Amino acid sequence: MNRCSHPVSLTFWYPAFAALALASFHWTAIAQTVGRPIPPLAQRGTLVITQPPNVLLNGQPERLSPGARIRGTNNLLALSGTLVGQTLPVRYLREPQGQIHEIWILTAVEAQQSPVTAP
Repeated sequence: MNRCSHPVSLTFWYPAFAALALASFHWTAIAQTVGRPIPPLAQRGTLVITQPPNVLLNGQPERLSPGARIRGTNNLLALSGTLVGQTLPVRYLREPQGQIHEIWILTAVEAQQSPVTAP
């Protein structure tokens, strides 16, 4: 015995699917407009990784701290070995001993917007 005399058609669900799709595109657009959390105290510079943990920062030899974190343009962690030889516009923070501890590789837009500060 079939208790449902008229099955629910898919046309009933089309508006719900459309609303869900539009909402997901809306949140994707919002997520792309949110800036990266780079601290305002982070200094601006040009980084060249020569042989990890040795780097050139603004042409001067420096050293990465043992727990240094390098964030790429997509804000994901990047390994220093994959960036050897590249000249990168960055913002960075030092640890109390003076070694470079946090690095954010800047996108082209961020590099134009970031103020140039003396290290």
